[in-house]
Amino acid sequence: MGDTPGGLGEPTLEEQIAAYQREFQDLDPQVEQIVSALSRLNRRMNVAYGRQTSALGISNAEWEVLKELVLAGAPYRMGPSDLAKRLGLTPAAMTHRIDRMVTEGLVTRERDETNRVRVIVELTPEGREKWLEAMRLATVFEEDLLQDLTPLERTTLGEVLTRLLRRVEHAQPDSGGRLSDLD
Repeated sequence: MGDTPGGLGEPTLEEQIAAYQREFQDLDPQVEQIVSALSRLNRRMNVAYGRQTSALGISNAEWEVLKELVLAGAPYRMGPSDLAKRLGLTPAAMTHRIDRMVTEGLVTRERDETNRVRVIVELTPEGREKWLEAMRLATVFEEDLLQDLTPLERTTLGEVLTRLLRRVEHAQPDSGGRLSDLD
């Protein structure tokens, strides 16, 4: 087995594709190269982002909540059920995540003054600062990742990946969530 630059000891893409072709003759090696490279890139990027958020004292799971609150726009508030739906989590998993984040001072959880049954989760200044710092770190990482691509290659890659994403989203509209709540 080849050794990847990360020293993971997993087979190279070429070795993986050759093994797949040996076992499954109908395999299109070009398709497999693209899909396997995307999968490995996604996994490695998630590890890199996880290291960055960990250095900031937050988890990737917490980063996702901060991101959704920022995406909601000022005043950065959402209901827990809306957050759970956007993140593909069960209400119980969302409650657990929010509990941790309230304890860490990243969000607040208050009753909605207009509807006392409804709860509102709101980003705190500390939570917003964590989000901003994570964005700063991610921007440096992402620029480094794409440094060898020309502006035209970046544009083309972005367009192609967006088309693939739209195809998956159309064919699998529920694929944005998780298979299980593991956090």
